[in-house]
Amino acid sequence: MSTTKAPTLAVVKQDASSLRVLQPSGWPMPKGYANGISAEGRIVVTGGVIGWDAQEKLADGFIAQVRQALQNIAAILAEGDARPEHLVRLTWYVVDMDEYLGNLKELGKIYREIFGSHYPAMALVQVVRLVEKAARVEIEATAVVPR
Repeated sequence: MSTTKAPTLAVVKQDASSLRVLQPSGWPMPKGYANGISAEGRIVVTGGVIGWDAQEKLADGFIAQVRQALQNIAAILAEGDARPEHLVRLTWYVVDMDEYLGNLKELGKIYREIFGSHYPAMALVQVVRLVEKAARVEIEATAVVPR
């Protein structure tokens, strides 16, 4: 019989809202994402958002598409009376994992320019392609607005 105990969850208050970062004690602090988020409130969910403008013109290149996709998510959140600090989850779909990993510094800069230093739980998935053939990235977002 194993005597290993489950890790104790350290709950870190994110701000005055109902969002809490869940960081199991003893785990290393993640960089650029959270291991988990706990939240209460009204849910705002986006579909898969790509890096095109209001005229459905894709930005040129991976970095430009990420910037536009994040700006699009910020606009959708605002439409739902949510802000970037209400984000609890982002799921990124990329067509080239090496392209993502090779641009981490620039991606972090763009992320902070648009969303600040709030980092929700995130997942990153490489896919064969996206619906729009020229799209390099698609991002889904979930936010919880405190009551």
